[in-house]
Amino acid sequence: MKTWHTVVAIGFLAALATTTWALKEEDCEVCVKTVRRFADSLSDASKKDFKQIETEFKKFCKTQKNKEHRFCYYLGGLEESATGILNELSKPLSWSMPAEKICEKLKKKDAQICDLRYEKQIDLKSVDLKKLKVRDLKKILNDWDESCDGCLEKGDFIKRIEELKPKYSHGEL
Repeated sequence: MKTWHTVVAIGFLAALATTTWALKEEDCEVCVKTVRRFADSLSDASKKDFKQIETEFKKFCKTQKNKEHRFCYYLGGLEESATGILNELSKPLSWSMPAEKICEKLKKKDAQICDLRYEKQIDLKSVDLKKLKVRDLKKILNDWDESCDGCLEKGDFIKRIEELKPKYSHGEL
């Protein structure tokens, strides 16, 4: 009886770990959105052939700009790409793997793929600074050309932004 309970408990913990550790769209936003958009652009015939997918991806990359262009560069979708892990995209796509799973695999090959982020415009009038990530708080200060010397914790960054807010939000109020 104890063995059965142990097996059930281990199975439950494994399922919980899988859902907790699975890559979320916001963890790798440029990759997930670009893979989805590319996959949606493929015809049903080309979705099954990974070589055709690679050819189509290279065409797709020629029209991309900014973060998507950088993503193409990392995968090897551009002529000037230094390396190529295109098959890590094309084969899973041909098996109809979801974009999040593909990006999870790509991240294991090249972590900088998930470092690509879209620039967020933060509305300081309505945002709750406590709910922002530290990198977003740093971005606010960086956009203002301000620093936060001695800031170690999230609260330090929030305090600095609150101090500077009157100086930078005069035109917004």
